[in-house]
Amino acid sequence: MYVMAITSIVAGAVNAQTRTKPCIPVDPTIEQKVDNLLKKMTLDEKIGQMCEITVDVITDFSNPNNFKLNAQKLDTVIGKYKVGSILNVPLSIAQTKEKWASAIRQIQMKSLSTMSIPCIYGVDQIHGTTYTMGGTLFPQPINQAASFDRTIPHRVSEISAYESKACCIPWVYAPVMDLGRNPVWPRMWESFGEDCYVNSEMARQAVLGFQGNDPNHIDEYHVGTCIKHFMAYGVPVSGQDRTPSAVSERDLREKYFMPFMNAARAGALSLMPNSSLNGGLPFHANKELLTGWLKEGLKWDGMIVTDWADINNLCVRDHIAASKKEAIKIAINAGIDMSMVPYEVSFCDYLKELVNSGEVPMSRIDDAVRRILRLKYRLNLFDKPDWSIKKYKNFASKESADEALKFAEESEILLKNKDQILPLKKGTKILLTGPNANTMRCLNGGWSYSWQGEKTDACAQQYNTIYEAMCNKFGQENVTLQQGVTYKENGSYFQENVSDIDKVVSTAQSADVIVACIGENSYAETPGNTSDLRLSNNQRELVKSLAKTGKPVVFILNEGRPRVIEDIEPLSKAVVDILLPGNYGGDALANLLAGDANFCAKLPFTYPHYTNSLTTYDFKPCESMGQMDGNYNYEAVIDVQWPFGFGMSYTTYKYSNFKVDKSTFGVNDELTFTIDVTNTGKVAGKEPVLLFSSDLVASLSPDKQRIRNFEKVELQPGETKSVTMKIKASDLAFVGLDNHWRLEAGEFRMTCGNQSLNINCTATKVWDTQNIE
Repeated sequence: MYVMAITSIVAGAVNAQTRTKPCIPVDPTIEQKVDNLLKKMTLDEKIGQMCEITVDVITDFSNPNNFKLNAQKLDTVIGKYKVGSILNVPLSIAQTKEKWASAIRQIQMKSLSTMSIPCIYGVDQIHGTTYTMGGTLFPQPINQAASFDRTIPHRVSEISAYESKACCIPWVYAPVMDLGRNPVWPRMWESFGEDCYVNSEMARQAVLGFQGNDPNHIDEYHVGTCIKHFMAYGVPVSGQDRTPSAVSERDLREKYFMPFMNAARAGALSLMPNSSLNGGLPFHANKELLTGWLKEGLKWDGMIVTDWADINNLCVRDHIAASKKEAIKIAINAGIDMSMVPYEVSFCDYLKELVNSGEVPMSRIDDAVRRILRLKYRLNLFDKPDWSIKKYKNFASKESADEALKFAEESEILLKNKDQILPLKKGTKILLTGPNANTMRCLNGGWSYSWQGEKTDACAQQYNTIYEAMCNKFGQENVTLQQGVTYKENGSYFQENVSDIDKVVSTAQSADVIVACIGENSYAETPGNTSDLRLSNNQRELVKSLAKTGKPVVFILNEGRPRVIEDIEPLSKAVVDILLPGNYGGDALANLLAGDANFCAKLPFTYPHYTNSLTTYDFKPCESMGQMDGNYNYEAVIDVQWPFGFGMSYTTYKYSNFKVDKSTFGVNDELTFTIDVTNTGKVAGKEPVLLFSSDLVASLSPDKQRIRNFEKVELQPGETKSVTMKIKASDLAFVGLDNHWRLEAGEFRMTCGNQSLNINCTATKVWDTQNIE
């Protein structure tokens, strides 16, 4: 047995649910088809639909260089157990689109001949067609967030959907909407940063890009999404992957639920829960969240699929179930619809026993299967279970490549530029050093051709590393590569080789500038766990040795999370954080360093100064007194390396004439803010314009500031544009002690650039539902 850690939805919320519009409009035709089919299905067929198996189980491993399915294994999995979904990349490496299409076609033929129900194949695609040879790989989500441009995740997802369909893949496990608020967490780079509003906006655009505008009828160029990982996955107390969080219900509601709520309202068709637990209760067992908040509270009729083996984990890891069979009972009754098993068809046997014994009601089975069938109808898999891929002639097109380059340029962040050392002048003699200088693996990160990204260099040879891109841009005769530190490819993901540092230092004597490419090797999930956020000793010592030459040093940070560089940052003249910019990240960097493109990205997270001083931009006032305006905490000051929203450019911008159409407003009003932005420099540029609010007095200590809107504006030298941003009064609400949203009368300070103004709310409103419209 297990105990609910989250309090029940208060009285009144149930009545309010009847007034809540469905996230996805009901399609009567689809519902009738689902009902008709459900009545014809046997219990075995229903349970099989709820089972998802990894492709390894049906793969012929006789030739690891030539992927093909094993017909006998396929007959067991689908023919006998009626399994309704297959996932993952075969042979642990990207396949050609022709291999994908052939295998999925074979799976569909077997599924349709067995029970006249198509299978649904799912793949992780978080920054392009990551498991397809030749597909377009874009910057990772953390880079997309750094652009502060909503059109980028939309377009990335749109192209990713098109190229996934070119493989006959109909369903992707994306976007990732975990708030990256603990930089120790190894999956931070899969997120859109630390803020819930930015995550909501970017995730909503990603959903629309993947699925199109009609979630009931996904067309031939779009795919279904699976939003993940519901929720608070990005704030484990330890920082380690798949370990517990300790988030209050009101913070869950106000911040962590928001991206999922908005993505569901944008039409997301499926969802994957957090693999870990909060308050002692695993998310895969939390009926209050899965059924109460999601399905009933939002009137969301999508499908919930587990993460990898997470029902089994309720037994073997979390110990809230005495057996795997009991774990299945808990998870299915909590609201799980499909189990990513991923190796054991015994799930089907156990679930059938539970239904026959009455421990899992038939109504729960029918609800789960109805959601699965609805998903398959919405994806049009019954009419087109597979298709000809010949018509996808824009697969890996030049247009897509050009966009990937442009998006990379708009995602790399200039954090320091002392004495305007950048851009580098033509003819500059450059020493390129550091472990990240000549590898495609580090530019892409994990989920790139293979899970850990370790096979990227072999799969992406046609693209340019930083070294190759710098040679193309500045001339090979002007660029010398002496890395000094490299990664051990056969060791752990963080082991390094150190070569002749003295030789590197000697070579630096003839250089005009040293460009040190430092950071992290690729990793994904638990293998990326670290107990120390500092950059490695080897890399820091390399930089220190080179700084002693007196030559100016430019840091290129290539990392999936902020690595602490407090001791070496003062040794640099310039710092560029390129994060994980994808296959065209090296070319983008070369363009930016040469001044052929201009920096326009900003940090979507707070960059920590010290390993034991981790914070987010929306901290509480008591955490940073600033002045002696409180007792005891006279020295409490938030000390960060670079703040959220920071980023430099080769030009300068002036903000002026900040106005709002209503300085006094009611709870149902919409506010329109305008501000003039002028390019006061000598080169063209793009500027993300960020609008922040501060609640000056509230019944609960308010966050110091919150971002409420953002727009990106392009300006020529001397040009001024007026930027308009709107927010609803309800956007200024927060979740109170009763776990309901409330907007309180009082003053708010609004800030944009260096401009600020105060607005006043004239009334208080408390929502009678725990979800805010």
